[in-house]
Order: sequence, then structure tokens, then C-alpha cells
Amino acid sequence: MTENTQQQTAANPELPTQYAPAEVEGKLYERWVERGYFEADENSDKPPYTIVIPPPNVTGSLHLGHAFEHTLIDALTRRKRMQGYETLWQPGMDHAGIATQNVVERELAKEGKSRHDLGREAFVERVWQWKAESGGQISGQMKRLGDGVDWSRERFTMDEGLSQSVQTIFKKLYDDELIYRAERIINWCPRCLTAISDIEVEYQDDDGELVSIRYGEGDASIVVATTRAETMLGDTAVAVHPEDERYKHLVGTEIELPLTGRRIPVVADEHVDPEFGTGAVKVTPAHDPNDFEIGQRHGLPNLAVMDERAVITAHGPFQGLDRLEARSAIVAALRAEGRIVAEKRPYTHSVGHCSRCKTTIEPRLSMQWWVKVGTLAQAAGDAVRDGKVKIHPQEMEKRYFDWVDNLHDWCISRQLWWGHRIPVWYGPNGEVVCVGPDEQPPTGEGWHQDTDVLDTWFSSGLWPFSTLGWPEQTDSLAKFYPNSVLVTGYDILFFWVARMMMFGLYAMDGTPPFHTIALHGMVRDQNGKKMSKSFGNVVNPLDWMDEYGSDAVRFTLANGANPGVDVPIGEDWVKASRNFANKIWNATRFALMNGATVEGPLPDPSEMSATDRWILSRLNKTVAEVDAFYDDYQFAKLADALYHFAWDEVFDWYVELSKTTFFAGGDQAKVSGRVLGEVLDVMLRLLHPIVPFVTETLWTTLTGKESVVIADWPTDSGFRDDPAEKEIELVQQVVTEVRRFRSDQGLQPGQKVPARLDLAGTALAPHEAAIRQLLRLQPEGEGFSATASLPIAGATVALDLSGTIDVAAERKRLAKDLAAAEKEKAQANGKLGNEAFLAKAPDNVVDKIRTRLAKADEDIARIQAQLERLPQA
Repeated sequence: MTENTQQQTAANPELPTQYAPAEVEGKLYERWVERGYFEADENSDKPPYTIVIPPPNVTGSLHLGHAFEHTLIDALTRRKRMQGYETLWQPGMDHAGIATQNVVERELAKEGKSRHDLGREAFVERVWQWKAESGGQISGQMKRLGDGVDWSRERFTMDEGLSQSVQTIFKKLYDDELIYRAERIINWCPRCLTAISDIEVEYQDDDGELVSIRYGEGDASIVVATTRAETMLGDTAVAVHPEDERYKHLVGTEIELPLTGRRIPVVADEHVDPEFGTGAVKVTPAHDPNDFEIGQRHGLPNLAVMDERAVITAHGPFQGLDRLEARSAIVAALRAEGRIVAEKRPYTHSVGHCSRCKTTIEPRLSMQWWVKVGTLAQAAGDAVRDGKVKIHPQEMEKRYFDWVDNLHDWCISRQLWWGHRIPVWYGPNGEVVCVGPDEQPPTGEGWHQDTDVLDTWFSSGLWPFSTLGWPEQTDSLAKFYPNSVLVTGYDILFFWVARMMMFGLYAMDGTPPFHTIALHGMVRDQNGKKMSKSFGNVVNPLDWMDEYGSDAVRFTLANGANPGVDVPIGEDWVKASRNFANKIWNATRFALMNGATVEGPLPDPSEMSATDRWILSRLNKTVAEVDAFYDDYQFAKLADALYHFAWDEVFDWYVELSKTTFFAGGDQAKVSGRVLGEVLDVMLRLLHPIVPFVTETLWTTLTGKESVVIADWPTDSGFRDDPAEKEIELVQQVVTEVRRFRSDQGLQPGQKVPARLDLAGTALAPHEAAIRQLLRLQPEGEGFSATASLPIAGATVALDLSGTIDVAAERKRLAKDLAAAEKEKAQANGKLGNEAFLAKAPDNVVDKIRTRLAKADEDIARIQAQLERLPQA
């Protein structure tokens, strides 16, 4: 909508008969960006409100999880902007080391090439080229959703400024002896050919085999069980518990390791569980993290028997076999020697897989770079314990403490080419030099830089302050750090949140990166099932946006967002939200056509009807309620409150109750028109953070002002009118009861019925015209016969149904229904009174019968009441 069009529309408040999201959403978003509504000013005197976007992978596209999270963040930032805060929603993307390298390597494979054909420098250039051409499509999709981010501040974890931040903190940690290089067991992906962290390993139940193998001979033999028989080639001991009487005579001796000709010691270690299996375990220090620890305690050698592609390197007949091929061959060879004591196949057990390529990971002894997390993790835990940082919902604190209080040192090196290269140089005589961003690396013959890059989470852990210019002490950093709140899924509490907490506290002199961590759940399908391509239930939110509009998708997601709880979502719910947007549109259009206005001050309450005072009282209570829900991150509750206020109270009751006033015209119509304008103005501003597009169109049309994006957030004026609320509750009670009666008698909603209303002496008297309008009740007229009389709320509504229903036929129908309900009750009572049946029947069957009995009782009471209300035939 152009500015001229907007002004014309405001001057002549007419709206199209139907709301067409596709025709307005893109244009509105472009206008918001062009006018700089989302840009944050670090020199502003306004109080700051900062949220960073959890940076999506540059390889990614908008999925429902993104749409969900972005809707919540956008709602928070739009509200705060309206409340007068200098609001920064920081956008950007993560370089996603493994994922991005995999994408480009697949592209090269189509050309019959590998990264090694290009070399490191040319390959990295190729990745940058891919990023420029294909990466970042999610940015355009975020605009489709309506994300109010400050695009002028968009950052990328590999851009120059953030790379300087990474190098700076690496150097600082290194100098403080919190980064070190050591050979340890890591999770290794034989497909991606890199180390991955514990939290990038996905565990799933796989069918494998459990084989029990006899080591040694006779009394000097021990049976061990393993699911990875191929690793026995690297065994350097067998371990038993020190107190296990079965093996005490063997501790300190050596036994023969089958197939190898080597002899290995039997060691005593308290790590071994004597109650599990045979109480003895094979020890392979180079290929198992627990075995590595045992090996360290007992000075065992580390014998690696697989290369980086999980191919056997041990000398002998198995050399050159893949680990799975070797597993079968070794079991066969052991069986041939009579060493297999037992086999269990299939044996289902939990197996770790690379989260990127799904390959089974291989524990591997490797020289890697590590962060010593002890003091960092302690600080991250204390910040929450001391109340500096709040976790919402609070019950998620336990999961956070369970993680940070038991955190192992973090392996930060990755054997990739795409990423922040480790800023360490090695000299010809064993020198090791860590280079900061303002320092020159050493040169000369024999000097070379470490070939590894840093874990992606290392750079994204700096996100709350690196995006603001750190290590430079910028105005943006001073204004917008720390973040006000972090909104993210509980699934990356460990991946990302803990990293940011450790780095923020360390780099920013003990100031945590955010005041509050608001955790949300995962989006699932309408049956609560995880969305997965293999299940065929993955939804592209863009398809729903195309079909129903972005507002409908946003409202559906917000309406399911209970803190820390997974969110089911189905297309029918999006359709319902589309209907809600249409309801807002149609009702506002009707209001504008019937005198709703925001011009001039609100009339004095003494000039208002009870209906006017009621809706203003309810409006202010809703403002207070919505504010409380926002402050507690209760998105589902605030969305529900707004839905019911708008649809039920404003559109279904206030507008309908006021129609007779509007149609009559005069001063009272002007008063109600101003009240209705006020209600719509406030309601649209309350709804705007969740459904920004439809509210922008309607609010600018209603008010003639520039944009609801920069409008003031509504405040509770304190106006309350409990007597008016009680009065309208009586009206609602009468209308609801009579509508129910009409429905019970089979009357159509629009069917007119003669009626006499005895409202004298009650608070209902001023509302007779509105009640008749809502209930389609005609004046009683000549020949009126009160065939049904309904006493409600101290009043009486008498109806003449003689010309509208066949009373005899209706009595016959109800009598048939009553007989069926009584038969159902008798059958249920018969079963529940049968002791033999109750003794044998499952609990769920008995519960169903009790439910049937309760339903039958309800039906009987309802039908009898209908029969009593029918006129005599």
C-alpha cells in the first residue's frame, strides 16, 4: 500500500470485501524495511531491548521450527518497540562448518572432483562462491514471515569482524591456559573425516551382535563380551573389579589375546561392574573413552587399529578391511578357533551417529585442541544459581545444571577446510606460537599453520557480543549488551546456550550474555509425532503461508507455544487461524461502515450505555492480562486471551449488541461509534505483534496514521465497571439460554419467533431491542399464544412456537431419543452391577462403560428438560 493510497483509504474508510494476504504482505514488509522501522540506534536515549536470532545455518531454509521461534521473538520485539524501547533484533547466519562443506563437496562430486583436486585455498574460495550464489535463502523466507530484524546489522560468523572476535578469544583463552592440545579419545566421523563433539552425536537403537569371547586357556582364561569385535585387535588389557573373587588369582598376570599372538595383562579397576555380564571387560584404550581412562590409570599402551576412514590398519589378515567387514571376518576366525562362547543376534543397543551424515561414529584416539571448561562451566552454573540469569520455565534449570556441572573439556578442533582456522603456527624446532588478530604470524622456512578449523559452536558461542563489534568497545556493545532475553529451543540448551554463557561471562568481565533464557519446545505434527522426512509428515511453512497467509501461520504457532513444551500443529488449525484473520477483517470493515471512529476523546462514562462501559472494562482487563502473559513468556495464553476477546466479546457480543444503536443513529450511535473505534484501535495494537500484516492494514485504515509498527503499546487505563460487566453477563445468559432452547427445538438460527419479554424490574430492560435482534424474536402481535415460557436471570421469555414446530412430531422424536438413552443406561448399570464381569474386565473397558453411563444420564436429563419446555400438544 503506498502512502497516498493509505491516506485516501483513511479519508474514505472502505476496505475490500475480502482480505487477500498475498496482495498486501510483501508490500507492507518492504515499506517497513524502507522506512527503517526495525533499525536500532545505539545513540538513542531509549532503554535497550536486545534479542539475537539463533543464527540459522547458511545451508538452511525456513522450516516450521524456525517459523515458530521467529514468531515468538518477533512478537516480543514488536511489543517492546511499541513500548518505547530501542529494540534490536540481531539477524545473521552461521557458516555451519560440516554441513556447508558437505554441500559443496556434493556439488564437486557431480563434476567428478573432490576438494583435494582443488586444494584448500581454491576449495574455500568455492565455498564462498556457493554462499554468494545459493546460501542464505532463509533471509528472504524470514521476510515472508514478517521478521522485524535490523537487516542493516546482518552478520555472518565468517565475516571479517566476527573472525577477529574468534581469533581474539582463542588467543585470550590460550594465554590463560584454558586452551590446550592433547591426544584423547574423540567422536570421529569416518564419512566427514572430522572430530565431532558429544552433543553432535545422535544416539539411536541399532540391531547389532553381542559376542562373548574367551581370552586365554583353562584356569587362566577370561570371557569378555563386545558388540565391536574388530576392536579386539587393539586390546591392551582385560580389566576386572578389585574385589571380584573370581579373578583375583589372575590380576597381575598376562593372558593371550586371540588371533594376534600378543599377551596382555589382567588389571584391577573399580570402573568395572562385577554384576554386569561376566564381570570382565576388554580394554581398548585407543578406541573407547572409558577404556582410555582405564589405560591412563594403569599406564597401558594406546594401540590404534583403524585409520580415519575406519579401515583396519593392524598387521595380519584383516588389514585393509572396513570395520564392518572386519567385524564379521574376526568373529568367523574366532569361531573357527573355538573362542566364541556365546552369540546374540540381533542385539539391539544404542549406537552414536553423526548428526550431519548419520554415519556410525567411531571413538578414536586423536590429537585435538580442547577448551578447559572447569572454571568456565562453574561460572555459567553460578550465574543461574545466583539469579543473574533466569531460566524460563524454571523447571528447566535442573537440565541446565545437570549439563554444566558435569561438563567435560570441549574438543574444539575439526578436520575441515571450511571454518575459522586455528591461529597457531608450528616452527621447525617444535615451536608453538598462538597469534592474535593484530599480530603477525611467524615466517620463514619450516613454519606452518595448524590445518584444523574450529568447531562451529565456538564462533556461535560469541554471537551475543561478537555481532556488536567486540573486541572493540563499540557504542553498540555498550548499548545492547547484555541481551534482554534469549529465546531458543530446549534442544540446544547444551549446544549453544551453555557455550554463550561460558564465553560471555569470560569475555565480558563476568556480565552474562542475557538476563533471561526463555526455552520453548519442538514443533510436532497434529498427532504429537516428531516431524521427519521418513515419517512423511514434514511441512514447508511457506506452503501454508501461500495458502492461508503469514498471519495465520504465526497465530497458529503462537497459540500452541506453552513454555518448554512441544507444539503440535496441523493444517486445520492454520485454517482456523485464517478464519480468525478474516473475522478481524470483516468485523473491522463492518465497524468502519457503521461509524467506528478514533476522532476526539472518549465520551464520559455517564454518556455511555452499559454495553459501552462493559466492553471498555473488558478491554482494559485484557490489556493487563496480555501484558502479564508477555512478561511470563506465556504466548499460548496471551494468544488465546486475544482470540476470545476479539472474536467472542468484541465481534460476537459488543458489535451485535450495538447494532440496534448503530442502526437507530443519533447521539448514542456516535458515542458507541467512538467506543467501538477505541476498542478496535487498542485491540489491533494488542494483536499486532503476533499478526502484523492484517493489523497494519486495518489499523492504518482506522486511524489514518503512519504505521502500527511504531504506534504506542496500549496501557491499562484502570477503567473498570463491574456493574456493567454483571449487567451484560445477564444479557449473555438470556441470549445463550434461549439460543440453546431454540436449537433443542430444531429451529433454524435465522428463523423468527413471536415472543413476549418480561424484563421489567431487571437490569435487562434497557437491552430488550438488542436481545430481540440477537434472538430473532418478533413482537408478540395479535393471537400470540405463549406455548413455552423460559424463566432466566429474573426475567421471563415467553415464546409462541405454535406456528414454527410440529409439537406432536417433536414429542415423538424426543420420546424415542429418551427411550434409547434409558436403554443405554440400563445396559451400563447391568454390566457395572455384575461382580463377575467386573472381576474379569480390564480397567479400560470398565472405565468406558462408566463413561457411557455418565453420558446416558446427561442425555436423559437434557431430553426430559426439552420435553418439559415443549408446549402442550
